[in-house]
Amino acid sequence: MRHPHDAPPALRVLSLGAGVQSSTLLLLAAQGAIPKFDYALFADTGWEPERVYRHLERLEAAAADVSIPVIRVSAGNIRNDALDEEHRFASMPLFVRGPHGERGMARRQCTAEYKIRPLKAEVRRLLGYPHPVRVPSGVYAQQAIGISLDEVHRAKDADVRYMRNVFPLLDIGWTRRDCRAHLTAHGWGDTPRSACIGCPYRSSSSWAEMKATAPEEFEDAVAFDAAIRRGHPAATRSGMPMRGNYYLHPSRRPLRDVDLGIDSGPEPEGCSPWACRGDNHEPTAPDGENP
Repeated sequence: MRHPHDAPPALRVLSLGAGVQSSTLLLLAAQGAIPKFDYALFADTGWEPERVYRHLERLEAAAADVSIPVIRVSAGNIRNDALDEEHRFASMPLFVRGPHGERGMARRQCTAEYKIRPLKAEVRRLLGYPHPVRVPSGVYAQQAIGISLDEVHRAKDADVRYMRNVFPLLDIGWTRRDCRAHLTAHGWGDTPRSACIGCPYRSSSSWAEMKATAPEEFEDAVAFDAAIRRGHPAATRSGMPMRGNYYLHPSRRPLRDVDLGIDSGPEPEGCSPWACRGDNHEPTAPDGENP
């Protein structure tokens, strides 16, 4: 939040996850309903569903009409990196079944590695102070984040002084339902949830929908699920202790064998760089069980 005696922000940016809430913010800015952004930043993990990329292209066109550049940033392809034994791995929140049947989850580092870090690096670049150049005191970007009234607990201050988070949907008192209604009223009713193809936080119904509507993406997830059964190849190569088996589905069974008609509980909403859909989901696995 901006303090009364602070200088105005050097930049106003939107953290664009391409899901419901952040798409609503971009549309509101394009319509002049909220102040315009200097840039919208999309952190691309390289493994988003095709419908998310199609939606992003449409957002880019709408933003271009009102001179809001949409910048895609990336730290690599999360799927390829996870299976590359030469790559420093960022742990995904895979479901773990230990050698004695114990259940847990691997630590989640993917959001920080593939979304937050490249976004911060781009903000520094746009401010004119790329790492390792020090950002002068008082110079900052105001970052709008699409958190709605029904998830106010996810709103947090930035952890670096060159960024200040604001939450326009909280200011206008909108819920996710309000966002969806606004999108639908303006021809954006097909806005998808944003999440990687192989996000472990998908529900059974989400996996079933993918299998029915995007079978190639589902088969890609099935292949990935099988490939990470013993954890991350780089961890194995480096001699880190590995215990148990790793899965994309909370049943801790191979994705291909899961009965997707059995309810696995509600699915968190889309993945935001600053409020992961898996927050408050399941406890992490014990030390030594990272993939």
